[in-house]
Amino acid sequence: MQNPVSITSVSSISPLGTTPEEVWDSYREPFHHISLENFREKTALAAKLSNKSRVKIDKLRKENSQYASLDDSVLFGVFAAREAVKSAKWEDVLNFGINIGSSRGATDLFEKYHQEFLDTGVSSTLSSPTTTLGNISSWIAQDLRSTGPEISHSITCSTALHAVLNGVAWLQSGLSNTFMVGGSEAPLTPFTIAQMKALKIYVSEERYKEYPCQALNLDKTRNAMFLGEGAAIACLENGIKENAIGLIRGIGYATEPLTHNISISSEGDCFKKSIKMALGTTDLKEIDAIVLHAPGTVKGDLAEYNAIKEIFGDHMPALTTNKWKIGHTFGASGILSMELAILMMKHQEFIPVPYIEYEVIPEKIEKVIVNAVGFGGNAVSILLELPPKK
Repeated sequence: MQNPVSITSVSSISPLGTTPEEVWDSYREPFHHISLENFREKTALAAKLSNKSRVKIDKLRKENSQYASLDDSVLFGVFAAREAVKSAKWEDVLNFGINIGSSRGATDLFEKYHQEFLDTGVSSTLSSPTTTLGNISSWIAQDLRSTGPEISHSITCSTALHAVLNGVAWLQSGLSNTFMVGGSEAPLTPFTIAQMKALKIYVSEERYKEYPCQALNLDKTRNAMFLGEGAAIACLENGIKENAIGLIRGIGYATEPLTHNISISSEGDCFKKSIKMALGTTDLKEIDAIVLHAPGTVKGDLAEYNAIKEIFGDHMPALTTNKWKIGHTFGASGILSMELAILMMKHQEFIPVPYIEYEVIPEKIEKVIVNAVGFGGNAVSILLELPPKK
């Protein structure tokens, strides 16, 4: 990177809450946010927004008659974007870029509209415009009255961190001084759940014990992934700003050749490349923690760990993930992981995975790597650093 990029705010809505205080308190509690839910007469484990958070989304939907027809993935993004702008003090800034991605997009609406078409042979008027992936960034731009570029994309589960890459590129090129990035996902729908179960990676209901998702448990013998919903948005500015809550010091990305539609190599080749690129010349001993993608699958978790182990050897940072607590939020997962990393640096407290034994808990948290990867082996790694003391 030519120079560091400041993160001046991160805001989210997820099963953890809607404010930094709520989110941090939720992380410090050794409890998950998973429950058994009904999906078209079938049950599955999932991590939903709390009733309190759902009320806020329902209120947002009623603000504007146009919002009534929008998918939750759009409204999650609008909600988080409003909070991010307030926190970054961008209320008077209009010329900022927006890149909010989603792996699935308007899944719930698409399923409803498609079922309506199967039943009647006719498509609703708004079925097309309300189910495009561009919906999220374009509606956030409309809501915030921004005048900068709007970008939408889907790169499966690494979508949000690819948005970070795009934001950094725009800032470093000089084409923009401010950029909003993130991801939003509302995947808790019958068809989406059925697809994950068909892949045989979804946690089974009989494993509904203390911690149903065993993300980062390298000894597990069965896949234990489940889905969650939410969105997170970060505001980026070029250089080191006084109000920075975190600095992006390095970015890395890689795609490895496919051997299977959903898996990566057993040694996590894409992760090895992306982590090394993000590290650059950084001393391995300086990395205090890594927030892993670790979705809870047997092969996926182990591949990522193998890549990290090969790079760091005897200088392994403390490893953590949030998937055991809030599930896999697909395209939003990377930015929610970045939020966890920033909160750990802010509070100088490492958040462990409760069922993992740690030989050492870091006494300081100044540099953290955040990973994400999606179907097809497209990995992204971001090196974050604690801003200098004011």
